[in-house]
Amino acid sequence: MRTFVSMVIVVAVAAFLGGAWWLFMGAKAQPGGGPGAGGPPGGFAMPVEAGPVKVGQNRRDIVAIGSLRSNESVVVRPELAGRVVEIGFAEGQRVRKGQVVVRFESSIERAELAQAQASLALSKANFERAEELLKRGAGTQRTLDEARWKLRNDEAAITLVQARLEKLVINAPFDGVAGLRRVSLGDFVNVGADIVNLEMIDPLKVDFRVPEIFLSAVRNGQPIEVGVDAYPELRFPGEVYAIDPQIDTAGRSIVIRARITNPDDKLRPGLFARVTLTLAVRENAVFIPEESLIPVGNQHFVLKLIDPPAGATVPQGAKMAKNTLVKLGDRRKGEVEIVEGLAPGDIVVTAGVLKVRDGMPVQPMPTPPVAAAPTAAR
Repeated sequence: MRTFVSMVIVVAVAAFLGGAWWLFMGAKAQPGGGPGAGGPPGGFAMPVEAGPVKVGQNRRDIVAIGSLRSNESVVVRPELAGRVVEIGFAEGQRVRKGQVVVRFESSIERAELAQAQASLALSKANFERAEELLKRGAGTQRTLDEARWKLRNDEAAITLVQARLEKLVINAPFDGVAGLRRVSLGDFVNVGADIVNLEMIDPLKVDFRVPEIFLSAVRNGQPIEVGVDAYPELRFPGEVYAIDPQIDTAGRSIVIRARITNPDDKLRPGLFARVTLTLAVRENAVFIPEESLIPVGNQHFVLKLIDPPAGATVPQGAKMAKNTLVKLGDRRKGEVEIVEGLAPGDIVVTAGVLKVRDGMPVQPMPTPPVAAAPTAAR
């Protein structure tokens, strides 16, 4: 029994001494060795996926809904009652500014004008006669004043009849497109009755609303893109030109008006519009994958790869991981914008951030490409 115990003790001591010798020789053969050693000569570097930051344009957009409106819109209505004798437009066709839209019968007004002109001629002669008599001392000042009053009264009567004649002809106030008329030739139209609507549809206005939290970001001159269901494949560019100073208290929103061109008359007032408003565009913005972020409380860090300091024992091509504080911007499709902390050309760890520490040597590996989805069999 004693012999067996002695043999076990000898074997254990020999195994211990052999293990110690092996560790000593391994550490001697590999400077900087120890736990995790076993890499190539020159030290060990943790392999990690890394890549350069992406640099591109960052657009801050808001999507809203709105309605298209005519740039100018009016319903033609008469100021005087009368019978329609001429319609100077074709329904659904363009009209030019100043073009006759409708003309009313004016025989009575023309007769009144002739009568007023005859009375004016007599009043003028009487005034000249009274003035001449007063100069000779054969007339009175009262007679001259009465003649002057009659002359001015007749002049005003002619002006009144001419104004009525002008209102019996309605002209287009702007270039536009005529709608569907509500009257026909020979109709007697009362004051204020609808005749036809005129619409200026190039350019068009688009009214839309955005939440009040964007008040500090919206301003005149910002670009928009408009999409409509009638042309789902097209986008129509425009520009904001007016912002309502009154916030809509019902929806706590800002009412914005923009203008878009419509040279081909594809769009029409009243269409439902999907509006994309661009609040800001930043060129040369820096983006990284969201997986590169290391949240610590309210702060965010990334592991930026830098060249190792002089004299560091690292494998060839290895880098040093540096914990870098960054300030975040907008997020988009798995990426996040870095406003402060990184610059174009920087390389960051894109995967495996939990196994890397600040100051650790790392061996950057390219990020593997995303495998294409298999094509479904038909």
